[in-house]
Amino acid sequence: MSYSLIFTTAFAAALVIGLLVKFWLASRQVRHVARHRGAVPAAFEHKITLAAHQKAADYTIAKARFGMVEMAWGTALLLGWTLLGGLDVLNKLLLAWLGGGMVQQLALLAAFAAIGGLLELPFTLWQTFRLEERFGFNKMTFGLWLRDTVVSTLIGAAIGLPIAALILWLMGAAGATWWLWAWVAWMGFNLLLMVVYPMFIAPLYNKFKPLDDPTVKERVTALMARCGFRAKGLFVMDGSRRSAHANAYFTGFGASKRVVFYDTLLRQLNAAEMEAVLAHELGHFKHRHIVKRLVAMFALSLAGFALLGWVSTQVWFYTGLGVEPSMEAPNNALALLLFMLAVPVFGFFVAPLPARLSRKHEFEADAYAVAQTSSADLSAALLKLYQDNASTLTPDPVFVKFYYSHPPASERLARMAAA
Repeated sequence: MSYSLIFTTAFAAALVIGLLVKFWLASRQVRHVARHRGAVPAAFEHKITLAAHQKAADYTIAKARFGMVEMAWGTALLLGWTLLGGLDVLNKLLLAWLGGGMVQQLALLAAFAAIGGLLELPFTLWQTFRLEERFGFNKMTFGLWLRDTVVSTLIGAAIGLPIAALILWLMGAAGATWWLWAWVAWMGFNLLLMVVYPMFIAPLYNKFKPLDDPTVKERVTALMARCGFRAKGLFVMDGSRRSAHANAYFTGFGASKRVVFYDTLLRQLNAAEMEAVLAHELGHFKHRHIVKRLVAMFALSLAGFALLGWVSTQVWFYTGLGVEPSMEAPNNALALLLFMLAVPVFGFFVAPLPARLSRKHEFEADAYAVAQTSSADLSAALLKLYQDNASTLTPDPVFVKFYYSHPPASERLARMAAA
């Protein structure tokens, strides 16, 4: 049996098994949430109304069912691009039109992204204007959505094409160790983006104004001083223009670090609860979770570029995924696209590992917040956020272990109570 056939078989098997596992997990989630829809869990019966609990259940079930349709479509597209020859046809058409060279390779990447975006567009529209609208979360008009789409496309082209051109150039000009230089360029680009995004890109989508609530500002400023954390500023973002979901986050890197609160969050939480939520976020910095994740990203991306450097020289890698490599023109863009398509198929099976680590980090951040503020305030804030975001209180335990980056509310609140 040839290497090409072995790889085709492994890829097809991983794709089918992965899809079956995803459907099994989603079905478990739907059944489990539906089974517990009729009553609020005992630990929350005096804090969450039955109507809110049932809304969260219905929202979770609707998202899971929509996700199953989306998964099936995504798998069909992946098969179409690879084993059924879609990417091979697109590459040959562009070769015949543009000839081999950098322009053709960039055109291949751009055409792939554009076609993929158009094929996924119905699901994006349905999720925003039907599913989120149905549960009262969507606040976005079609005009705003269209503007966001155009801006995102232009920014993606302005940022993505130059870095893609640099990596493609390195693949062709830097010799056998091109992947190491490409990794250095990729990491530098990501670090630069962390500085540039909050100052220049995020304001293209949302308006940011300094936090002007004196009570909240006083409490969070005192908390940050107490914790030894410095930020460039405290900002409020007009998240309500697009969604009723609430959130708060840190963004930026080094001197550009800033704290951002959604305006919806400020409307839902009091000053003490806001302080507790911020203390949780500060816990991630105190435990160096951000640094650890950056180091992990550096290591994984280095391994990924090294693997790409090897498979890009193997004919079976191309033919095993339904593509005939050119003998007269560079195949670097093909290698990039095939690698990005294949890695998630095999990587799905290790997804529970980073999810478990993320849940561990969330528990550590909760413990830090409880030590710095009040467990009662953090518990109250979390319950409000779970309720306002319609997050189910009764997720399937297996689904949680596989997908959840944050522990379920019952586990988080139980640990806080014990502390």
